[in-house]
Amino acid sequence: MGFKKRVTLDITHADFGYQGRAVLRDVTFRMDSGDIVCVLGANGAGKTTLFKTLLGFIRPISGALMLNGIELSQYKPRELARLIAYVPQAHHVPFSYTAGDVVLFGRAVHLGLFASPGKNDRIIASRSLELMEISHLADKPFTELSGGERQMVIISRALAQEAPLLILDEPTSNLDYGNQIRVISKIKELQKAETGVLMATHMPDHAFMLASKAVIMHKGSLSFSDVSETIVTPEVLKQLYGVDVRIFDTPFDGHAGRKVCAPVLD
Repeated sequence: MGFKKRVTLDITHADFGYQGRAVLRDVTFRMDSGDIVCVLGANGAGKTTLFKTLLGFIRPISGALMLNGIELSQYKPRELARLIAYVPQAHHVPFSYTAGDVVLFGRAVHLGLFASPGKNDRIIASRSLELMEISHLADKPFTELSGGERQMVIISRALAQEAPLLILDEPTSNLDYGNQIRVISKIKELQKAETGVLMATHMPDHAFMLASKAVIMHKGSLSFSDVSETIVTPEVLKQLYGVDVRIFDTPFDGHAGRKVCAPVLD
């Protein structure tokens, strides 16, 4: 499943916040279709403010926020939803919809006000389930799924929007270790479909696992690097989280593999 649309997000010297009070200052970074960007920062660092701004819920205080060369504020909500899909931390479905129905909801941004999903919408929803390897869950009630299965379904729903940029807010939170790895593996596969992923996480290892770009948020400022290893360092992690961390290469068949983080407990 590949997306025909592409997207470029370009933020230049922007201040983000509420009622004229900046939470993040002088934000500058760019990402394109196929990029994976991990956002690291302590609770309260401004990740939610960043995401709300990118989703059009609040406007930047100053600076430029461009999507495909057009100021973000110029997009209508439905137009923006066709370019950016959002996967929140918590997802509550009040009725016993099936997983397949929940994924089909992602097609709503492509339908008219009173239109019903057609054959093509169902095909796209089915392909989204296939991409996440959860087609077998299609007929199961969403409320009866495990946490990891629900997360896969919500990501599938976002994919059904066919938006070329996904914003994921801590997609592995509250998941067991196996489901965390499965979600990260699927996020990595999305890169092959030229899907851009902007992902908040509290796990520095995710940046290394995904070989991603990285954003560091600290005390109202934002730092960006095209190579996570240059910015996700023991010194930076100490500054962010107040703990000592060692970062080293893992051996694999006698060759260096990816970097990993190990907290210092002594």
